[in-house]
Amino acid sequence: MGRVDGRVAIITGSTYGIGEAIARVLAKEGALSIITGRSREEGRKVVEAINSAGGRSEYYPLDVTDEKRIEEVSKAVYEKYGRIDILVNNAGVAGPNKPTHEYARAEWEWVFDVNVTGAFLCTKYVVPYMQRQKSGNIVYISSIYGIIGAPDLPAYHATKAANRVMAKIDALLYAKDNIRVNSVHPGFIWTPLVDNFLQEQCNKSGLSCEELKKQLDAKHPIGHIGEPDDIAYGVLYLVSDEAKFVTGSELIIDGGYTAT
Repeated sequence: MGRVDGRVAIITGSTYGIGEAIARVLAKEGALSIITGRSREEGRKVVEAINSAGGRSEYYPLDVTDEKRIEEVSKAVYEKYGRIDILVNNAGVAGPNKPTHEYARAEWEWVFDVNVTGAFLCTKYVVPYMQRQKSGNIVYISSIYGIIGAPDLPAYHATKAANRVMAKIDALLYAKDNIRVNSVHPGFIWTPLVDNFLQEQCNKSGLSCEELKKQLDAKHPIGHIGEPDDIAYGVLYLVSDEAKFVTGSELIIDGGYTAT
């Protein structure tokens, strides 16, 4: 018996990276994973991989900046399955890596539209269904940089801080409805986002990407950066009955990076 048997989980931005890993792990533990994202091709590949491994999943095209589409997907999932048990607000973009004063307003607002307003809209349209069934779990995928600062990616870090507090607000608002809300704060995880970041740093520094990766590994007390499954299993815990007394909490998964 899986840890989330029979539950219906919507995971935004789940066509690759951390979102894909979350969808795969939840399906492995008995949930129906609703894969969402903008790439139909990638979404269908994830569904095929999950279903061929014995799990259950479906793909719904979704851009989290499209409010009408979020409403449609939420309604379609609820009407088809009669419940939505889990929402993982994972979709996000890094935005330009330059100092705050060099940002154009449109660049800043784009990052907030995806990372903050997108998460708000998904929560807005899913919560009423959870209230009907008197249960639910919401997880905001934030970042260690929603807790600490760093001299790069200012819009991204600001949005991750917003996600952290959004989870706490929602935890307090919806506790009476038996809806638990928590945030997860990944450190450096080997995803396309981190790969792109390293490539950018390689170009700037003139060092090889392999050398920079070794330097990044060394900054972690555990000796290496993480993998998407490290985050996925943290999410699994939070949405399982094992975490029935956990709400409004922050789960930091960073190999000890922020403990130094």
